[in-house]
Amino acid sequence: MYCHKSNVSFHGFILLCFSFPWKVICVPHSNVYVKEYPASFTQEDHKSYMFREHCRIMVNEHADPQIYENEEYHKCMNEDSLMHAPEFVIKPRSHTVWEKQCVRLHCTVSGWPDPRVVWYKNNVTIDPMARPGKYKLQSSYNVHSLEINRCDFDDTAQYRVSAMNRRGELSTFASIVVKRFKGEVEEALPMPRHGLVSEYGITFETHIVDGFGVSFGREGETMSLGAMVIISPNLARYQPEVQWYRDDVLLQPSKWCQMHWSGDKATLTLTHLNKEDEGLYTLRITTKTKYETYSAYVFVRDADAEVEGAPGAPLDVTCQDANKDYVIVTWKQPAVDGGNSILGYFVDRCEVGTTHWSQCNDTPIKFARFPVAGLVEGRSYTFRVRAVNKSGMSRPSRTSEVVAAMDPADRARMRGTSAPWTGLIIVTEEEPAEGVVPGRPKELEVTEATKNYVVLSWKPPGERGHEGIMYYVEKCVSGTDSWQRVNTEIPVKSPRYALFDLAEGKAYRFRVRCCNSAGVGEPSEATEATTVGDKLDIPSAPGRVVPTRNTDTSVVVSWEASRNAKELVGYYIEASIVGSKKFEPCNNKPVKATRFICHGLVTGESYVFRVKALNAAGLSECSQESEAIEVKAAIVSITAFTGLTTSSRGLSGNLLATSSTGLPHTHRGAFGPPSTPSVFRHCADHLSIYCSLSSAGPASPTPPYGISILECVRDSMVLAWKQPTFIGGADITGYFVDYREVINGVPGKWHEANVKAVSDRAYRVSDLKENRKYQFQVRAANMAGVGIPSLPSETFVCEEWTIAVPGPPHDLQVTEVRANTLVLLYKPPVYQGRDPVKGFYIDIKEADAEEEAWRGVNEKAISTNYMKIKILKEGQTYVFRVRAQNKAGVGKASEPTEPVLAETKPGTTEIVVDIDDDGVISMNFACSNLTPDSKFVWSKNYKEITDETRITVATSGEKSKAIFNMPAEDDIGIYSCAVTHTNGESSSYTLSAEELKKLLEISHDHKFPIIPLKTELAVELQEKGRVRFWLQAEKISANGKIQYVFNDNTLSQGEKYKMNFNKDTGVIEMIMESLLQEDEGTFTFQLQDGKATNQSSLVLIGEVFKELQRESEFMCKEWQRKQGPHFVEYLSYEVTPECCVFLKCKVGNIKKETVALWYKDGREVKGDGNLAFTEGVLNLEISQVRGILKRGLFCRFLYTISMALVCIIANSSTALKIQSTEEGIRLYSFVSYYNEALQVTWHHKDSAIAFTDRIKSGVVGEQLWLQITEPTEKDKGKYAIEFHDGKGGLKRTVELAGQAQWPNLVLLFSDRARVAGGLPDVVTIQELKALNLTCNISGDPMPEVVWLKNEREIVSDDHYIMKFESGKYASFTITTVNTTDSGKYSILVKNKYGTESADFTISVFSPDSKK
Repeated sequence: MYCHKSNVSFHGFILLCFSFPWKVICVPHSNVYVKEYPASFTQEDHKSYMFREHCRIMVNEHADPQIYENEEYHKCMNEDSLMHAPEFVIKPRSHTVWEKQCVRLHCTVSGWPDPRVVWYKNNVTIDPMARPGKYKLQSSYNVHSLEINRCDFDDTAQYRVSAMNRRGELSTFASIVVKRFKGEVEEALPMPRHGLVSEYGITFETHIVDGFGVSFGREGETMSLGAMVIISPNLARYQPEVQWYRDDVLLQPSKWCQMHWSGDKATLTLTHLNKEDEGLYTLRITTKTKYETYSAYVFVRDADAEVEGAPGAPLDVTCQDANKDYVIVTWKQPAVDGGNSILGYFVDRCEVGTTHWSQCNDTPIKFARFPVAGLVEGRSYTFRVRAVNKSGMSRPSRTSEVVAAMDPADRARMRGTSAPWTGLIIVTEEEPAEGVVPGRPKELEVTEATKNYVVLSWKPPGERGHEGIMYYVEKCVSGTDSWQRVNTEIPVKSPRYALFDLAEGKAYRFRVRCCNSAGVGEPSEATEATTVGDKLDIPSAPGRVVPTRNTDTSVVVSWEASRNAKELVGYYIEASIVGSKKFEPCNNKPVKATRFICHGLVTGESYVFRVKALNAAGLSECSQESEAIEVKAAIVSITAFTGLTTSSRGLSGNLLATSSTGLPHTHRGAFGPPSTPSVFRHCADHLSIYCSLSSAGPASPTPPYGISILECVRDSMVLAWKQPTFIGGADITGYFVDYREVINGVPGKWHEANVKAVSDRAYRVSDLKENRKYQFQVRAANMAGVGIPSLPSETFVCEEWTIAVPGPPHDLQVTEVRANTLVLLYKPPVYQGRDPVKGFYIDIKEADAEEEAWRGVNEKAISTNYMKIKILKEGQTYVFRVRAQNKAGVGKASEPTEPVLAETKPGTTEIVVDIDDDGVISMNFACSNLTPDSKFVWSKNYKEITDETRITVATSGEKSKAIFNMPAEDDIGIYSCAVTHTNGESSSYTLSAEELKKLLEISHDHKFPIIPLKTELAVELQEKGRVRFWLQAEKISANGKIQYVFNDNTLSQGEKYKMNFNKDTGVIEMIMESLLQEDEGTFTFQLQDGKATNQSSLVLIGEVFKELQRESEFMCKEWQRKQGPHFVEYLSYEVTPECCVFLKCKVGNIKKETVALWYKDGREVKGDGNLAFTEGVLNLEISQVRGILKRGLFCRFLYTISMALVCIIANSSTALKIQSTEEGIRLYSFVSYYNEALQVTWHHKDSAIAFTDRIKSGVVGEQLWLQITEPTEKDKGKYAIEFHDGKGGLKRTVELAGQAQWPNLVLLFSDRARVAGGLPDVVTIQELKALNLTCNISGDPMPEVVWLKNEREIVSDDHYIMKFESGKYASFTITTVNTTDSGKYSILVKNKYGTESADFTISVFSPDSKK
C-alpha cells in the first residue's frame, strides 16, 4: 500500500510469516524489507518482539514531536526490556595469506544500544591514522571490518575485536599468519587458494608435460596453446583449478580467447590474433596444497598491409573518463611504420547494435590520445584507430571494449546494491520547488592540453535546484577580457569538455556557466593561462644496447632506460642481419622492462639491435646500434659439478626457461617455504644452471673463497667472501648463497638464501635460528652461467654479537700498485659496535713473515675508506689488513689481502692532465693492454662517477678522458681510473686547491689568450712632420691580423694612412703625412692571432693634439726650409787675443751659385777681402775694433757681447701660456734660440719657486716650461719667468687666479678619471663570510670601471657582484668568500682624459687554519 497524503500517520505494514524460521516483512511505502530470524527464534520471542514493535508504533502515533528531545520518549519505549549486551552474530575468521596480499577480517554485531567496536592487534589498539593506508576500518549496518593492506611478516599476530555498550562487553579473536613464498613465481600472480577439496591428508603431485613453446602468429590467425597435465593420485571427483594468464593478468573467456579443460589437457584458443595478444602466457594448475605453472612467449606479427608501405595497425585501444557526451580514447603506436613516418591517426566509432563506423576526426592527430565528443547519452559505443603515412592507411586496430555514454555517478549507482533494512520507517514529503538558477561550477581545471585540443573538468555547483543542469564553456585570450562562448548552440551535459580549433602557441583562460530552465548562472572562477601545445615531450633515445647469447635462435637484449621519460609506455626492439641494413621488429607490443629475449633469429647469423622508446607523444629516435653478435647457444652442456643429477635432487620436467623473458618454463611451488633448493635458479638476468662452455665462448667463474662473518644477530648473519680468482672471461653478474644447518657435527641439506643474484660480495642470510650452527657456500655467475659452489665455510654459531668494539672491515682491494706505493680500498664493518666507527688502522707485513710481524702503517686513525701506502720496498711481497675503531676501542682485524708484489709493471701509465686550446681541462689515461671486454672506470675519492653533472667521461679506443664541465672547488679530490679485465691497470691524480687554481689560470689563458706587447701604442714625429703611430708585439705569428681604428671607425690603407706590419720584429706602425683638425680623437690598434687578441689605444685630444699638430707643422716647414740654403749653425762670434772679432755661421745645402750677404743695422756690409765662404762656413772679421779696444777692456767686451745675446734671446720670448696636461698644469714660453748661457728663474707670487717632485721646470727645444702636478688652491696666483741680462733682465708673467681661468684649468684636470679612495691596502677575512668594498669615482665624462683579479678582468656573477652607481660609487662584493678568492685585486677607471688604478690584496683564511 502507498500513502499519498502526508498528514496521515501511516508507516507501513508488518507481515508475519508463521513458518519457522520467523520472518518479519516491513513495507514502508513501496519497498519491501524482509528481516529473517534464526530457527531458535521461538513463539515466545515472537510475542515479545510484537509487543515491542506495537509499543514503538503506538508511541510514534500519539507522542508529541517534542518528546523525541527528552528522556520521556526513551522511558515510554520500556528501555530496560529492549537493551541487551553485544552479541557476535558472525565472528571473524582466521587467515593464512602470502606476503604483499591484502586481508580483511569482518564480523556482525548485534546489541542495543549500538555497541562501540574496537579492533586490537596483540592487545594493542589499532589506530588507522598511525600508519595511513595500512589499516582501514569500516562499519555499516552492524557489519564491521578491518582491512590490512599489503601484508608483511609484522602483520602476523592475534587480532581481537571488542564490542561494548551499557549492557556489557564481548570480545572474539582471529589470527593472521603471513608467509613468504620462496619459489620462483612472479609476485603479480595471485597466490593459490586453500582447501579446494575436503580429502584431508592427501598430497597431490602435479606435472605439466608436452607444454607449448615459444609461438609465432600473424594478425587474423587462430592459435591454440595446450599442455598435458598429470595429477597423482587421480580422483575422478576432484578437478584442479586451471587458470591462464597473459603478462600476469588473469584471462577470462571472451570472444577473443576460449579455454578448455578435458581432465588431462588444458587448452587456450586465441580465435582472432591481434597484437594485443602478444605476451607471456602462463598456465597455472592449482591443487589442494601445491601449484605448478608453465610459461612461454607468444609473438604476433602484423598482417600484410592493404596498401604497400602502409603502417601497422595501432593496438590497445581503450576508453577513459567516459561521460554523458564525451570519452577519451587512447592507444599505443605500432612498431612498424611501413618505411615512412606516421603522419597521424584517425579514430572511428560505432554505436552498439549497428555496423556503421564513423570517423571522429577530420585531420590525423599525432598524439596517441583523443577526446571524442558528440555522443548520445545512454547509448553504448566501441572505438577503433587507424594509422596513416604518405603511402596510405593501416588496417584498423582491434575494437575497444563497449563503453556507455552516461554520467559516472549513474554508472556507479547502477552497479551498486540497495541498502539493507535499517529498522526505521520514515515518510517524507517533497514540496514542489520553484525554479532555482544554478550556482557557480567548482574546481574548474585544465586536465589535459595538447596542440590539438584542451580538456576541461569541473564539479557541479552546490545550488542546483531539483532539475538537471547543463553547462556553457567560455574562453578568452590571455591578457584580454573578451570572453567567447564555445558551445553556443547546445550546452554540454557532462562536467567535462574538450575544446578544439585553438591557436597553437597562444595562451587562453577558460570558465564555465551552469544553466537550467530558470536561467544561466554566474561563471566559475577562470583558470590560469594555458598555452596551447604539447606538454608531453617525445622520450629521449634509450642508452647503450647490449646483446647476450641465449639459445640457437634467440638473443637476450638489454639497454639503458630512456632518461627523463614521462609517461613511458614501453620499448620496441628491432634486429637486423649485419650488412642488410634492414631492421625488423622483435616485438609488436611494447615492453616496459629494459631487457627482452628476441626469438626467431637465424642460427649462425650475426645481428645488430636497436631500441626505441614511446609514450603518448610518439616514438623516440632509435638508440645507437649494438655490437654485432652471432646467434648461437650460450649454454652448451649441463655438467653436474656438485655430483648431483637432476633426479637426485628430486626434480623433473622441463626447467630450461624463464618466465619474464620469453623462454618456456615450468615451476613448482607449495604453500610454504620449499624444503629443498632447486639446482636451477631462476633470476631476472640469467638461467642459473651449472654449466661448462665451449672453448670459443666465455666460461663460468671459479668458486669464491674466504667466507667470513661480518655481523651476527639472533636470526640472521652477514657473510662476506672474496672474488673468484678466475671470472671466466666475462663480468661477474652476481652471487648466490646457500646455507645448511649442522646438528651434532652432521651437516644437513643445502637451502637457498637468495633467489635473485646479489652484486655485492656481502649478503645477510635471514630466517636462521638462534644458537644453531650453520655452514655456507657461495657461487658466482656470469653471462655463461653459474659456477660451481665454493667449499663449505667454517661452522658458525648464530648468536647475537654484543661486543662494544666494531666488527671487521671487509672487501679489501689493492689498486695502483707501483714499486714503492699502492692504494688499499676497503668497506666499513657491518657491525658498528656500541658507538659509530670513527676511523681505521692499516696493518702491513711481509707475505712470508710470521703473524707477530704485523705492524701499523698509520699512527692516527683515518676516516676515509681508502689509503695510499708509501712505505713499500721494490720487489718485496706484502699483505694488508684493516681494523676499525670506535669510542670503545679497536675491533677485530679484517681478513688479510692476497700477497701483493711491489713493482711497477712494464707499460704502466699515469693520468695526464691536459688543457686544450678551448681551455677545457681533462684528465687522460691510456692503456695498451685492453681486452675486448675491458672498460675504463673513473672514480672520485674511489667512488665510481655515475653522475655526469660535473665530470663527463669520453672513451675512444685505448684512451679515456674525464672532462671537467665547470671546474670549481667541488671538484677537489682524488681521481682514479681503473681498467677492467686487465692485470690491475690503474692510476690516480690528486686535484688540490692549489693545483685547481693553477689549472684555472692556464685554462683562462687558453680560453682567452692575449698577445703580449713589448710597448704600448705610441706616437712620434718623423721627417717632413709625418706622424708615426707604432707599437711592438712581443710574440705574434705571420698569420696575425691587425685592425686600425680611429674613433670606432676602421681605417684602411690609402693616401692618408700608410700601414706596415713587420712580422719578424713584431713592430706595427701607421704613418700619417700630417695631422688635420678632424684627426683629433682616439687611435686604436686591434691585434688578433688565432684566438689570441689584444689592443692598445692612444688618446690625442685638446692641447696634446694641438701641440703635436704644431710640432708636426713646424717640422714640415723646417724640412721645406732646408730644401734651399739654410743655416745649420747660427751666427756666433769669437774674440782673439789680438782683439779681433770673428763672426761666423754655417750654411747647408749650398751650391756654386749661392751668394752670402752680410748686414749691419740693416745695411749691407760690403766685403773688403775679409769675407770668407768655404765649406758652407761664413766668416766675417771685424778688425776695426783692434784700434779702439784696450787689453783691459777685453773681458768687458766679451761680457757685453754675451749680454747682448741674452737680451736678444729674452726679447724673442713669447708670452707665458697655460696648458692642461694629464699630469696637471704646464706654463710655457717659446724663444727663437736657446743658449745654455741663458739664465732663467721662475717666480710664484714674486718669490722664487723651490722645485720639488710636484713642481718641475725644463727646456724642450725652444720651449721653456714649468710643470705643476695635481694643482691645488694654493697654486693660484701670479707666475713669472725672468731672463737675466745683468741689468735686471726681462720678465714674462701670467695670472693663474682669474674667476674663469682657474676653474676651467682645474676642471680640465679634474675631468680625468680618478679613484678618490675608500679601498684598504690589505683585507684579511674568514672563509664563508661576505665581503663588501666601496670607493668613490670621479671624472667627466663618466669613467669606465673595470675590476681585476691578478691582472685579469672579473665578470660579475652570483659570486662576484660589481656595481657602479650614480657615476660616483663603485662597490665590489664577494657573496661567500673561499680560499680561491685570495689574491691581488685592482680597480681601473678610464675616460678620455686619463686612466687611474687602485690596488688592494685579499687574504682568506679558514677557521681551522686560523687556530
